[in-house]
Amino acid sequence: MANPTRPAASRHALAVSLALAVGAGLAAAASSLRAPDFAPIAAASAQIQIHLTAAITTFLIGAVLLLGPKGTLPHRTLGWTWAATMAITAVSSLFIRELNPGGLSFIHAISGWVIIALPAALYAARRHKVRAHRGAMIGMYVGGMFLAGGLAFLPGRILWAVFFAR
Repeated sequence: MANPTRPAASRHALAVSLALAVGAGLAAAASSLRAPDFAPIAAASAQIQIHLTAAITTFLIGAVLLLGPKGTLPHRTLGWTWAATMAITAVSSLFIRELNPGGLSFIHAISGWVIIALPAALYAARRHKVRAHRGAMIGMYVGGMFLAGGLAFLPGRILWAVFFAR
């Protein structure tokens, strides 16, 4: 039994939002007038490399899931993959302590939220509670990918060094 899909206008608004976010990121990267320097990522700890790989994978799969049809076998299969990479992203972040040396920072609150919300969202999907599932998944995607991900581009952070530092 397929879950009802969102209205086309809602999907188009989401597509426009994602395109604007990616465009803004690309414009900011282009404004630095230099090629990205990936040396800071290569020099980073294994925890950071695992976290970054999982986060990028989660971001890309999430975009496909949000824009594609819901309730289909590909959606469910990619959804489980997304859930796994989101869990890896959240758990791996708990081992990154550069922002507050030796302790957790405010960004780790997002990881804690994901660790609790992700199983709840999967449970909602299994129970065909589409509205609860959709809300939780979109919230994790926006909160985890755009809020926490956006903070990774602040001065002094590794992604700032990759794209903007001179």
